[in-house]
Amino acid sequence: MKNIEFLRIMSLRGPNIWTYRSALEVWIDIGELEDCPSDTLPGFNERLTAWLPTLIEHRCSYGERGGFLQRLQEGTWPGHILEHVTLELQNLAGLPGGFGKARETGERGIYKVVVRARHEQVTRTALHIGRDLVMAAIENKPYDLATGIAKLRDMVDSLCLGPSTACIVDAADARRIPSMRLSEGNLVQLGYGARQRRIWTAETDQTTAIGESISRDKNLTKTMLQACGVPIPEGRIVDSPDDAWDAAQDIGLPVVVKPSDANHGRGVFIDLSTRQDIETAYAVALNEGSNVIVERYIRGNEHRMLVVGGKLAAAARGEPTLLHGDGRSTIAQLIAILNTDPRRGDTEEHPFNLVKLDRDPAAQLELARQGLDADSVPEDGREVLLLRSGNIDIDVTDEVHPSVAAAVELAARIVGLDIAGIDLVAEDISRPLAEQRAAIVEVNAGPGLLMHLKPSRGNPRPVGEAIVAHLFAAGENGRIPVVGITGTHGKTTIARLVARIIHLSGKHVGLACGDGLYFAERLADKSNCATWNAGRRVLLNRAVEAAVIENGAESILSDGLAYDRCQVGVIANIGSTVSLPEYYIHNADDMAAKVKRTQIDVVLPSGVAVLNADDTLVVGLAPLCDGEVLYFGIDGNAAVIAAHLAEGKRAVFVRDGSIIQATGKQETVLTRIDAIPLTAGGTVDFQIENVLAAVAAAWALDLPADLIRAGIELFGTEQAAEQITKSKIHAV
Repeated sequence: MKNIEFLRIMSLRGPNIWTYRSALEVWIDIGELEDCPSDTLPGFNERLTAWLPTLIEHRCSYGERGGFLQRLQEGTWPGHILEHVTLELQNLAGLPGGFGKARETGERGIYKVVVRARHEQVTRTALHIGRDLVMAAIENKPYDLATGIAKLRDMVDSLCLGPSTACIVDAADARRIPSMRLSEGNLVQLGYGARQRRIWTAETDQTTAIGESISRDKNLTKTMLQACGVPIPEGRIVDSPDDAWDAAQDIGLPVVVKPSDANHGRGVFIDLSTRQDIETAYAVALNEGSNVIVERYIRGNEHRMLVVGGKLAAAARGEPTLLHGDGRSTIAQLIAILNTDPRRGDTEEHPFNLVKLDRDPAAQLELARQGLDADSVPEDGREVLLLRSGNIDIDVTDEVHPSVAAAVELAARIVGLDIAGIDLVAEDISRPLAEQRAAIVEVNAGPGLLMHLKPSRGNPRPVGEAIVAHLFAAGENGRIPVVGITGTHGKTTIARLVARIIHLSGKHVGLACGDGLYFAERLADKSNCATWNAGRRVLLNRAVEAAVIENGAESILSDGLAYDRCQVGVIANIGSTVSLPEYYIHNADDMAAKVKRTQIDVVLPSGVAVLNADDTLVVGLAPLCDGEVLYFGIDGNAAVIAAHLAEGKRAVFVRDGSIIQATGKQETVLTRIDAIPLTAGGTVDFQIENVLAAVAAAWALDLPADLIRAGIELFGTEQAAEQITKSKIHAV
């Protein structure tokens, strides 16, 4: 039977044997299709490319547009086809990302297919839709691709980061600041451990609850702004329709009626001049908030000014929403046409909301003032005002007068918001506010950023970069020292030794290893914690100033690494007989070249790879390191170490019973081997090797020799004392 069967799907949530990014690895069995490459399937290529014409953009191994289509014509197998189809389905759903691989396993018909996964659930669904689509093309059956893509787009809208959060994460990524999503919403951690910052859309961990509360209370905001000399529209809270009319007369018509504590323009009515309109607006505004404000109407256009870290970052101008009569269509029909604008929608991806007349009292009131309703047919050429505000997407950042920028920056500081969306009404943003009786009408926390990212006119503004620069000073990257350790044996001991030495330096250390999860040497979880989840727990902890994370081969293969890059990467050894046949890793060469190298791939350019000079497979990985290589080995005269030192580089080794730290010809005796309890007087070679690896890792972190010596000489004494105590208790 011809079929593509999914045998196993693994979510590689961090750097892995395929890529630095998160991915899904699916093992498939193509059965009889092993004998059916694409050039042998009548009509297959034509059907597939008719459904997905955008596959022409896939360059594939040829590195040129149309490369994948050429592979289809030459003949390629279903695993490779599924890879490209899945990637293209994600592209069409709004998740771009071109990484993919398809590889044989050595077992007939069994392939590994790997695709970039920005969101695991979306990519899993794309894989299943992709398989069904490929099989439909093979079997010459119809397939409802439009429904499949619509499903994926809905998932992207509901599950993936919104554009405001995504632009901040992308800006952080451009500065090599790591990010970790903390919830199904838009809560994201930037950086690791004690150097992390958090964002939630356009709010940060510096956005105070007090500032946000003040911004929600429009009357309090106005009072505070007015007290500091910021121009605001005159007005007051009213408690009845009659009081609203009295206030309007006192202030002077026309006026604005709005809720005191609503957001996003809900229940806001502007340019009201009659008692009936004001009383109608009062009823709606009261329904949207706890109180109603009547204030002076300011002539001009609405502007949204984005202030980040006390500085104006972007400014956008709005225009009224208009309908254009054609003499045939009703108002309802014209609104339906208006809503076909791709910029309108119900998600954060859309800068404009859909106009729903039955749910928008402001639009109903505006039409009534023009003698119209939903069934009216405006004459050809008539311009109908539907909404006076809401379409804010014209960039005017370069036009803002310096005094206007200073006023909105002051408003943000007064309210107490590190990121604020200031609503300002003015006829000309390039002139001082006082010249035109312009004013600030609202200060908002958590402002949307899309209008600044995708303006309909003018230049997009780098608001994500501005927010990241606000959170991280120049040169900061949110990273703490991360030491990643892997190997066939001894890695847990090395991890505990390194953590002990760092602890002695005064840093709060998080350790995830085979013996458990430790924070500042306090055991938090006594299970095997050499896992992705435990490593991630270390990096989430805001107290952690340095992280030591052990990575087993199976964890690397099934989950990937918990961190994106590390300061120090240690490979202790690779046994000559090691293998994991259940993962198609059949020998030590596979283990080195396909698995353990992952630890070296992620060492930062400013970091250090600590490698065992006595293991030829480990030595063979040295050229893969972007940073420095520091060797350790029992024999200081070994050819690898000698050549390394001849180049002026660093190594740790044993000579005459002592541990030597050497840089080129310069040598320092650290301590004698027999002074280290773990080595049992210098008689246990594998423990000597573990100590050398830990010394090298600590040296790679630039820890002083005295501290390293204390760490290795003290380590093991507590364990010995514990054993003596346990023996005495048992004897009793």
